[in-house]
This record gives sequence, C-alpha cells and structure tokens, in this order.
Amino acid sequence: MAWTPDRRSFLLAAATMALAGCAPDQAGQSLGDTPEPAVNAAAGIGSPPAAQATASPATAGGPAAQPRTVLTRDEVTKTYAAQAAKYWGLEAPGVLTRLPPAAAGVTLTFDFCGGANGNGADLAILAVLRQLHIPATLFLNSRWTTANQALAKDLAGDPLFELANHGTSHRPLSVTGRSAYGIPGTRNPGEVYDEIMTNDAVLTALTGQRPRFFRPGTAYLDEVSAQVVRSLDLIPVGFTINGDGGATFPAATVTREISRARAGDIVIAHGNHPAGGTSPGLVRALAVMKDRGETFVPLPRTIST
Repeated sequence: MAWTPDRRSFLLAAATMALAGCAPDQAGQSLGDTPEPAVNAAAGIGSPPAAQATASPATAGGPAAQPRTVLTRDEVTKTYAAQAAKYWGLEAPGVLTRLPPAAAGVTLTFDFCGGANGNGADLAILAVLRQLHIPATLFLNSRWTTANQALAKDLAGDPLFELANHGTSHRPLSVTGRSAYGIPGTRNPGEVYDEIMTNDAVLTALTGQRPRFFRPGTAYLDEVSAQVVRSLDLIPVGFTINGDGGATFPAATVTREISRARAGDIVIAHGNHPAGGTSPGLVRALAVMKDRGETFVPLPRTIST
C-alpha cells in the first residue's frame, strides 16, 4: 500500500489514541510507546561535536569491548547547556528513521520498555524469529532487563539479535523537560546523559560490548538531545512502520501494518506484551512477506554522513 499524507495522519492519530504500552515508574499508568513517524529519508548521522573525548565504559562480565570515544557527563553538560531546542517530535535531525538507499531488506525492531505493566516477555515473537532465522534489533530498557535477567542473558548470547539501548527510565529525551503522552522527559543535558548512559553500562555488562543504537522512551526527542546521543557514539533510531501501535493494535491490524513494509523500512513493535496482538499478527505478516520474497536485514553498523 502506498504511503500518503492522509494515511500518515490517520495512523498518527490512531497511535496517539492507543495509549496502552510502556510508562516510566513515576507515571503510575500504562501509556502507548510510540505513534507513527514520517520518514526522515537517509538521515545522516553526524560526527560528535568538538570536545574532549574519553574512553567508553569498561566492560564487565564479558570480552573486552572495542574502545569507542564518548563525552563525559560534565562535557555533555558544558557542550550543550547553552543550546536551545526548537524541535520536538519523532524526526529530529540525525535520527535514523529509514535504512540507507542501498538497503536490501526490511529491519525489524522490538522495544522492551519495562516498568509497571511493561516487564512482560512475548516469547512467541522470539520463537518465530528464531524459527525463520530473521534478525532483529531488540531495544531493552534497563527496568525490563532487571526484571528478566535470565532471558536478557539468553538474548545477548544469540547472534540473531542485536541488543540496543531503550533508556533507563523510559523517558523522552528533552533538554527542557518536555513530555510525550504524559511521560515527563529529561530536563537538561545532564539528565539526557543519565537516561542514556546508565542503561549503556547495564547493556555493556550484559553483552561485553557497548550498544550501537539508542531509541528514547516514546521515541520523542529534540534536536539537541539527538546531538547528545551522537556525541556518545550512538545512533538514534526511529522507524517508518508502526507495527503494533504501542502494543495496542489487534492482530489483524498488526498483520496489515507490518506486512506493508518494503526494503528500506524500519518496523517498530513491542516484545513485552505477550497478551496483545503483536505476536499473532507478526506471525501472519512474516508469512506474507516471505511469500512475496521480502528479505530482512539488521540495522546498519555505520551510517554515511
């Protein structure tokens, strides 16, 4: 199905109303994770701003990680304290929302948000991906990892999956405290750093290497926060296809939305709501896509600027 502005507007509205997914602990209720974004085609990932770099966090419980330079918290605070954010949404400059033009397939991503009503695990999703040998990027929130330590360790050992950073408390990334769907965002560059790097250390300890990708809670961020993400040697990731409406779509809708993905699309769905329509809808969507010859690829390790 062709993407049209009317369809985009409809899905944005539908996802906004479908508020039942993941929320930070302080929210005290269950909220949808992300609505449908527009395509930020071939988004370039820029280099970190000029500032003194430090070594990446030390690896714990695994082989030595490849050294990668990042800014310290103090450097982030000093570098970005005077920068004013003008944009707020899902398409901040530099966010990867579509695969590069030469991409040969579709990328599947799944958020595991954690927190109240969000610590479940949809094992059927993992099972079908393994059965069909389909790679996927799993964005883990630190609360989910803490609540599912054995499963997280199992996922870390499976080369089919790449584990990525979905934040510490599932907060939108803002330098001024903006909110998304009632979820308060970070309030300054230092809090942006904390939301990213606390979970970075958790995932580094789990996998033996730093994650490469980051998606904020709700997927909302401003352009200054996106620069902070890049300064920490991470690629901020959005999506082009909202597969499950924050884990609220029924199975038939999940099938319809995911199966329309074509080469170059990044699909988002949720892996932490086993009672929802995501896994049965995904199973049918994958069958449709395989039948028409669609292929599946991981997120790219490097992005051209």
